[in-house]
Amino acid sequence: MYTIQNAVLTVGIDSKGAELKSVFHQQHQLEYMWGADPAVWGKTSPVLFPIVGTLKANAYCFEGKLYQLSRHGFAREQNFNVEQQGDQKIVFTLESNQETLRVYPFPFTFSLVYELVEDTLIVSYVVKNTGPEAMFFSVGGHPAFKLPLVPGTSYNDYELVFDKKENAGRWPISKDGLIETSPDPLLQKTNVLPLAKELFQKDAIVLKDLESTSIKLQSGKTPHGLQFYFEGFPYLGLWAAPGADFLCIEPWWGIADSVDADQEFTNKEGIISLPAEDEFSVSWKVRFW
Repeated sequence: MYTIQNAVLTVGIDSKGAELKSVFHQQHQLEYMWGADPAVWGKTSPVLFPIVGTLKANAYCFEGKLYQLSRHGFAREQNFNVEQQGDQKIVFTLESNQETLRVYPFPFTFSLVYELVEDTLIVSYVVKNTGPEAMFFSVGGHPAFKLPLVPGTSYNDYELVFDKKENAGRWPISKDGLIETSPDPLLQKTNVLPLAKELFQKDAIVLKDLESTSIKLQSGKTPHGLQFYFEGFPYLGLWAAPGADFLCIEPWWGIADSVDADQEFTNKEGIISLPAEDEFSVSWKVRFW
């Protein structure tokens, strides 16, 4: 486990998957991250790369060849190298290798950057195309925050507050993990989503085309909460395992295949095309109080 810290926060990250494991607020003596109970869900904040979500039949086609790739891609199971470490910043990097090229035929370097600024953690994804042709990919986050955050409160005491009023439907997920073709009503001229475990009985809440660029997790029964900033990400997922005491707030640049997807990788919704030798970067951040 690697650690960065400042006067407010101590953050722990595992080199496997460059996965965020702990955010501890020193002044409040409060841990914000889910503890990764393997009996429920053994992850805390997996990175999603080079795809987000599920492919139709767990496969995609590129230049006439069919490739198998499991849900959310392979990066979360890979060991990242530490390229740089300071007191308040650390950089993890994964390079393409024989194993990745068998399922994903693009040379790349993929870096996760964790940086602390006062009471805020900034997480950046940097993708470099090291190959001679354009590469296609998606990338996203999956951080799980424990809920309830403090003793004496319950899951239903909390709500999500978007920074703008939204008219946004929930895009259903099929039994095969694919996005259905039309949304169900969810947010109608409101910026508040009261939380309940029943929201996630049918998998994640998938949101597209939000006006908001940040969301607060808060409760009237405690002064503690967080604000999650996802500017630059066109999709947002909200998820918890059935009955679990956590909430994932997931910024995505990419999305699962739709039920009517043609499996051509270059046609995939939300896919990023990165020219040869070019670089892509995007960041999300969380302020804790």
